Amino acid sequence: MIRDPSADSRIKAEDIRRRKGGVPIVCLTAYTYPVARLLDPHVDLLLVGDSVAMVLHGHATTLGASLEMMIAHGQAVMRGSANACVVVDMPAGSYETSPAQAVAAARRIVEETDCQAVKLEGGVDMAAQIAAIVAEGIPVMGHIGLQPQSVEKDGGYKIKGRTRDNIAALLRDAEAVEKEGAFAVVIEGTMEAVAAKLTRHVSIPTIGIGASADCDGQILVIDDMVGMTVDRVPKFVKEYADLRSVIADAAARYAADVRSRAFPGPDHVFTTASGKDET
Repeated sequence: MIRDPSADSRIKAEDIRRRKGGVPIVCLTAYTYPVARLLDPHVDLLLVGDSVAMVLHGHATTLGASLEMMIAHGQAVMRGSANACVVVDMPAGSYETSPAQAVAAARRIVEETDCQAVKLEGGVDMAAQIAAIVAEGIPVMGHIGLQPQSVEKDGGYKIKGRTRDNIAALLRDAEAVEKEGAFAVVIEGTMEAVAAKLTRHVSIPTIGIGASADCDGQILVIDDMVGMTVDRVPKFVKEYADLRSVIADAAARYAADVRSRAFPGPDHVFTTASGKDET
């Protein structure tokens, strides 16, 4: 049974929809309970992105994400958050075949995680799937422009909106996502002027990543944002911290203390003669 979206005080999909043209919508990805707890007070929307396959599981692309993986991480993020609208990505292979397949996967995600919405990639080609999920009472966030699930088909991560034909196709995609009832749409890896045009063109909020400051909101992968990315950092990322160095330095100091027997010290061992637990 699909949850009653009015049963808690969280930001809802409809709340996000109403933010069109207002104060920019703050979005970040989250995949774990502790990170969700840290981010929840500061964001409007947490996306359990299929980027988890790359960020936490070491896959080369998002195609390594499974439905079970997305549900498990979605459950963790829901446990760690109380205010943000939580959206869970539908992984590749879970919705493309037919509207019926898409509805079944979307229902499973929502029923097993209690999340507020699902997200899927595609525009005109996925219009029937979006419409079918929305008809079931499940809010849908769209995703157009660069679509990571299509990286093999596209021959790599290619910026969109460089040609007249591609711009026209992006406009059709945005219109289709809006028409079929999505409450918002992510625009990824798209030329700045084109992303701004798409934002003006539709009545639902646009969430940019590698797009335009004119979008109605922005999203980044949390590991990119806090400087945890161990490989190439995308051009569109601004690192607000350098946790790579912090963690590497902490590990080096820990290793040195263990090898020199400086850790554990007197403060880290139990020494009471009574045998009672110390806290």
